[in-house]
Amino acid sequence: MKKSIKIYLVGGAVRDDILGRTTSDYDYVVVGASPKDMLDDGFIQVGKSFPVFLHPKTKDEYALARKEIKITHGHTGFEFDSNPNISLEEDLYRRDFTINAMAKSEDGKIYDFHRGLEDLKSKTLRHVSKHFVEDPLRVLRAARFASELNFDIANETIELMKKISHSGELQSLSGERVFNEIKKSLQSQNPWKFWEVLNLCDALEVLFPELKSLQGVPQTKKYHPEGDVWIHTGLVLEACAKLTDKIECRWAALTHDLGKSLTPKEDLPSHKGHEKTGLIPLKRLNEFLKVPNSWKVLSQRVCEFHLLNHYINELTPKRIYKLFQEIGAFKDIQNLNDYTLCNTADIKGRGDFNKEYSQASYLRQCFKYIQNKDYSEIIQQYT
Repeated sequence: MKKSIKIYLVGGAVRDDILGRTTSDYDYVVVGASPKDMLDDGFIQVGKSFPVFLHPKTKDEYALARKEIKITHGHTGFEFDSNPNISLEEDLYRRDFTINAMAKSEDGKIYDFHRGLEDLKSKTLRHVSKHFVEDPLRVLRAARFASELNFDIANETIELMKKISHSGELQSLSGERVFNEIKKSLQSQNPWKFWEVLNLCDALEVLFPELKSLQGVPQTKKYHPEGDVWIHTGLVLEACAKLTDKIECRWAALTHDLGKSLTPKEDLPSHKGHEKTGLIPLKRLNEFLKVPNSWKVLSQRVCEFHLLNHYINELTPKRIYKLFQEIGAFKDIQNLNDYTLCNTADIKGRGDFNKEYSQASYLRQCFKYIQNKDYSEIIQQYT
C-alpha cells in the first residue's frame, strides 16, 4: 500500500482487547485510500452503499473511512462520503458509543477522541454525538451491549434513546434486525438487562407491547411474593440463564406467561387458562421477529403446557402419555429435556433459585418407564 494510506483496527475488537474479552470480529478502517487503491492491492469489494473490502487472505473487513449524512427515515437512510480526505477522527465521530469509537494503529497506539477509555473503566455506555438519534437500531444495540458487558447507560444517552422511541423511527426496523439484537442479548450472562433497558427508554411498549403489558399485572402470591408478572418473568429468564446456554430455552422462559396480560380484571389475581390465551400474543411476537422454527415450537410448547408439568402428580397416566406426544418427547428426548428445563426455571423464578423442582424428575422417570414398554400396549392401555 501507499505510504500515505493508514490502516487502523476499530470498534468492538479494540474495546474487547482492552477489556480482555475474546473476539472473532476484526474490523479495520482505511484512511487515505480510494477503491482503486484497495482493488490494486488485491482486496475484494463487497460493500454497495459504501466501499467495504475483504482482505484477500484473512477475509477480515476493511472499510474506507467515511462520514454519514442522514437523508431519510429509518436505519438505512444515510448517504455516505468516503473520499480519501476523510480523517480517522471524522470516521470515529459517526460511531454509536464512545467505547466503540476507539482505534488502534498497526504499531499498537490507541486513538481515543471521545474518552472511551474512561467509559470502559466506569462501565458506562455513552453516545458519541448528537447524531446518535439518527439511527433507531442504536436503541437496541445499547440494550444489547448493556446485557453483554453488564454496563450502565449514561442518563443523557437514555434521554436520546427515549427521543428515538417517541419519534416513530423504531417502527422502521425490520423484525430480522430486531431479532438479531435479541439473539445476541440472550447469549449474554445478563439477558434480562436487555429488556430492562428497553423498558427504561420507552422502547418496550413500541416494539414489544406483549411484554410491556405484563407490568403491574398481579398474580397469586404463592407464585411470587412481589405479585407482578413482569418481575416474575425477569426472574424466570435469569433462572433459565443460570441453568442453560440454549437461547431457545431462554426465549421460551421469557415468553411463557404472555397470556396473563389478557386475564379479565374480575378474575385477578388468578390466571385460569392463561397458558392457552398466551399463544395469541406469542404467535404475533414470533411472526414479527421471524424466529427460527426451533424457537417457535419450544416457546409454544412451554407456553401451552407448562402448568401440566407443575401439576404432573395430579395427572392420569393417559394425560401424561398425551403430554409426551404434545411436547414431541417421542420424536426426540431433547424436546422433553428442554421443556422440563424451562418449567424448572419457572419455579426457580419465584423468588428462590435453590427451590427443588421434583416434578421435572418425576416426568423424566415416567418417560423412562414408557420407553421400556411396548408402544402398542401403552397406547391401548392409556389412550
